[in-house]
Amino acid sequence: MMILATLLKHTASTASLIAALSCAAHAADDVTATPDDAAEGSAIVVTGVRGARPRTVADSPVPIDVIDTRELQATGRVGLKDILGNIVPSLTVPALGGGGTSSGAKPISIRGLSGDYVLVLVNGKRRHATALINNLSRISGGSTPVDIDLIAANSIGRVEVLRDGAAAQYGSDAISGVINFILDATPEGGEFATTAGSHYEKGGELFQQSVSYGTRLGADGGFVRFAVEGKYHDRADPSGAIVADSVDLYPRLADGSRDPREATIDRNRAGNYGRTNRDYIVNGSYNAELPLGDAATLYSFSTLSYRDIKDGRGQFNANNVNSLPEIYPNGFLAKRRIRETDFQLTAGLRTTLAGFDADFSSSFGRDDVKLNAVDTLNPSLGPGSKTRFFMGKQISSLWVNNADFSRTFDLGLAEPLTLAFGLEHRWERFQNKAGEPDSYRDGGYVIPAGATPFQLAYGGQRPSASLVSFTGTTPADAFVLTRNNIAAYVDIGANLTKAWFVGVAGRVEHYTDSSGDTVSGKFSTRYEIAPGFAIRGGVNTGFRAPSLAQQGFSTSQNTSVTVNGDRIPQLVKFLAPNDPIAGYFGARPLKPEKSLNFTAGATFESGPFRLTVDGYQIRIEDRIVKTEILSSTEARTILASPQVTSILAARGVPGISSVQFFINGVDTRTRGIDIVSEYTLRTDGLGDFKFGAAYSYNKTKILRVADNPDNLANTILFGRQARADLTGATPRDKLVLNGEWTVGAFRSLLRVTRFGRYGEAGSSQTSTVDDRSFSPKWVTDLDISAQVTKAINIAVGANNLFDVYPDPVGVVQANTGLGLYGNFAPFGLSGGFYYARLGVKF
Repeated sequence: MMILATLLKHTASTASLIAALSCAAHAADDVTATPDDAAEGSAIVVTGVRGARPRTVADSPVPIDVIDTRELQATGRVGLKDILGNIVPSLTVPALGGGGTSSGAKPISIRGLSGDYVLVLVNGKRRHATALINNLSRISGGSTPVDIDLIAANSIGRVEVLRDGAAAQYGSDAISGVINFILDATPEGGEFATTAGSHYEKGGELFQQSVSYGTRLGADGGFVRFAVEGKYHDRADPSGAIVADSVDLYPRLADGSRDPREATIDRNRAGNYGRTNRDYIVNGSYNAELPLGDAATLYSFSTLSYRDIKDGRGQFNANNVNSLPEIYPNGFLAKRRIRETDFQLTAGLRTTLAGFDADFSSSFGRDDVKLNAVDTLNPSLGPGSKTRFFMGKQISSLWVNNADFSRTFDLGLAEPLTLAFGLEHRWERFQNKAGEPDSYRDGGYVIPAGATPFQLAYGGQRPSASLVSFTGTTPADAFVLTRNNIAAYVDIGANLTKAWFVGVAGRVEHYTDSSGDTVSGKFSTRYEIAPGFAIRGGVNTGFRAPSLAQQGFSTSQNTSVTVNGDRIPQLVKFLAPNDPIAGYFGARPLKPEKSLNFTAGATFESGPFRLTVDGYQIRIEDRIVKTEILSSTEARTILASPQVTSILAARGVPGISSVQFFINGVDTRTRGIDIVSEYTLRTDGLGDFKFGAAYSYNKTKILRVADNPDNLANTILFGRQARADLTGATPRDKLVLNGEWTVGAFRSLLRVTRFGRYGEAGSSQTSTVDDRSFSPKWVTDLDISAQVTKAINIAVGANNLFDVYPDPVGVVQANTGLGLYGNFAPFGLSGGFYYARLGVKF
């Protein structure tokens, strides 16, 4: 009753706008749909329903998409982020979300919200989050979402994408939706595939190989299926502008003339712009079930990954004070090296207990990241500095235990009522370990006066402390945080009449940290007005608990601002919200973000045609955001505030002029609409045609911004650029058109995507002169395959077939060429990519 009262309190003035949610997790083996079924809307789904009555995409009370394994394979992409960004209209992946680790583990955005607001499941069980916090990213800044690229794409049987809130069923994170990766349960046989490709003009070679194999266990339908994939993807050539011949890349000679090397140096200097990563990834998994007679079934599944990333993070020319010529006479490109080990193991038992279907499970996941720096230096150590450093480790762990029960009751309604309830315990841990001292210490080196061009230019100056472009974790910034969570939920659904479904659910949770206690609820309904035509809608409240990384993260980070087209380095102290120093600037312990979701829509299905239209509104209170690099309101760019500098110095943090931290800083409202349509045409002589069109539109508005503390009257806490990034850095709309033609042994898939307008704001707090708006672009993908024999399939294709680039209107940095196309392009900065694929079944 308390849950219903909460909902009625929030919805009294908008009772006519009811949005649907009846979302749950079931084991992956409930039903396996064929690709044809999925395409026609009759796929049985296990996300968005609970209990014994199976539901399809068409009759689900919530908007949900099913993506089968064939569609996943036909994109020419090998990471699940890029694959889903290509298929799902409401999901986008920026080319460069920002600095730090966000280039190695790119952030995602769904419905205009960061990846933190979508819950990721594997076989219906909660997946652990990444240990890589996107502290320097402008898109999804500070997020720590699940990194779905660490799930083997060839292990997936299908993906179910729920486009609605689901906190009342799953708890934290399920505000914008749920992505449920259902592992392949094919009990026998194997498949090998190899893919090779490259960008048209910029290289970036890709080599990927995968193999999967299944075999039966026991005599009662048990199985185990293994999958392994390995990928090497090289960095592409820089996508920046060529640095003009008139720009000096070396110090001037003693007589004022230019260094003769200016005529021979490669002036394409934007080595950290475009596809900047060189990736090695190995992902593996197994999925297994073993029936124990008719009484119970044991099940287990696991994923294991290793990733090695070398990522270009900062271009420094030879005339930079930090490019010591004894080490880098021609300048250098500093690189971040990430070595990551990730795994999750789940085991469970499904049985019946006192007439209830019962599911008991336990799952443990861990992401262990070792951060290194290569091809860089700590210039404060002088010419004796090393060029390779250990910067620290970040480790994220999650242990989840579930007990779920469901049963139907015949109450004389059109169909039996379904009752589901359960308990969940979660234990979380995040650890940030310090790096080696040389990665953060100030060696005190002073460039000597002398006769060389570099000494003439910089003699007597002290270069930057710590590493160039990034900084190692100090012992003072190392921390360990843990918390426990206990939750209970109940979910009731019934068809009151044959045409009318009603569902209600609620969840209570208790956290042992500042997140405290939360209550979530939902109401959903679906009414079939006529055969094939129905309306659906509902309302739900939700929440997202702050991650442990957000609660404890602190570092001294090298960043930069752009002034007159040039990069100005800046050392910033990122403080934990509960740090007493951060408290002086207005920080408080983080509390959960709370959401109120409405959705209303209609579905129509007639034969081979299906159409769904769903509108939604998501209001989030106390969203966790990064503050600005705290600055004076009079400054044109984000430079140091004298107030901030004096406060830090007085509290034992000298030498750092700027500060940043996480706050529950804004309230937002996101409104949007999703439209999905599919049509299948089967002919006798020309084969089968499948057409699809999907459109997503969303707009986010900031309703409230946290006030500045009284002692920082001249400081901007959440400024113009941060607000613009939150509301306009991802395309407002996206249209995906698909056409698939299958005739005999040949199959072709044509996908045309229109990415809508988006913007990138300059760093000035008062001027829009550096703001840029990027026009919509149409990007075409083509995949053509042939079934040579029953066992062998070959394919060729192209992503971005016509080599489309963003508008070249970026604010170009004069001495590096960075910024030619901006940073946020959802289809990348490296142009077209072609590939070939070979598949062999055995």
